[in-house]
Amino acid sequence: MDNLGELLPLLIPLIIVQIVLIVIALRDLIRRERTKGPKWAWVLVIVLGQTIGPIVYLLLGREE
Repeated sequence: MDNLGELLPLLIPLIIVQIVLIVIALRDLIRRERTKGPKWAWVLVIVLGQTIGPIVYLLLGREE
């Protein structure tokens, strides 16, 4: 438990970045009419993929 106090200042920014990425990706997914693949599958990738999921969607999932 002592290590948690030391790691917390490092973990908080990472958690914030992860949450922001998820929100941005989900917002983009909701607003976009067409994607490469079904939207429900992208929701799973974004939410369950932690930090990598939103990045994968933003790079590969959007159909321009």
